[in-house]
Amino acid sequence: MQSHPMLRRLNYLLSEHPSVVGFRWSHAQSWGATWAFLFSFISFYFAVSVTLHLLLLLFRHRTRPVPLGPLPALHSLVMSLISAATLAGTLASAAAEIRDTRWLWGRTRTPIQWLLCFPLGTRPSGRVFFWSYVFYLSRYLHVIRTFFTILRRRKLSVFHLFANSIPMVMSFLWLEFSQSFQVLEIVFTTFTYSIVYGYRFWTELGLPTASFPLVANIQIILLGLNLICHCGVLFLQVWGGGCNGIGAWAFNSVINGAFLFMFLNSLVRMRWIRRKAMESNGKID
Repeated sequence: MQSHPMLRRLNYLLSEHPSVVGFRWSHAQSWGATWAFLFSFISFYFAVSVTLHLLLLLFRHRTRPVPLGPLPALHSLVMSLISAATLAGTLASAAAEIRDTRWLWGRTRTPIQWLLCFPLGTRPSGRVFFWSYVFYLSRYLHVIRTFFTILRRRKLSVFHLFANSIPMVMSFLWLEFSQSFQVLEIVFTTFTYSIVYGYRFWTELGLPTASFPLVANIQIILLGLNLICHCGVLFLQVWGGGCNGIGAWAFNSVINGAFLFMFLNSLVRMRWIRRKAMESNGKID
């Protein structure tokens, strides 16, 4: 059955365009592809965030947020659209890569094994790495939300700064070392961000919010899926003949573990504060 011409055109743009198929991660040609650039930007991000916070403390009243107009809503819309495009591109490119290279695997590897564990010797080039690069670049747009938080709420959290810097480092490692498991990681994360940023755009417009903590619940589901898949990568590394970029995967696993601990600690503390506030209001009433 023939697919619709518009769908064929979209599939071409997502997975068959020469820029996608011919992509190659290069320190000389890819923007932001060096260690020096990565850590210089993170240092700049920390410095600007701290400086902005201090300037607001010195020159603006604590209870007066800086008016931002439609900028936060526009940022959320752009990030949601980029995430949705990256999700679609990654899925289309993964399907194309499996179709084109599966004959090389023989009976030693299935599509789910390839998604979890790249064969040894995999190079950072081609379709899925193009979308991995797009995801990496989107991390630089993601950190803009930190400045909105500082300008609006007048708060600066070290956890927030690290939480935004960690995905930048992780996505850089995916490309630098052709790390296994990155395809599913990108799918999970972009699916989450397309919903989360779409929801934030919705609320920025003044529309009704969800009656439950939508963002926190989605992040918990994402962390659970990541944990299950990490177990699969470890199994394939030990009993499946090895996975490419396993050193970077191990480093990312440690970072993920630390982030999970900080996230859960922050979540428990927030719920404890909310519970105490509700108990206090009950006593007052």
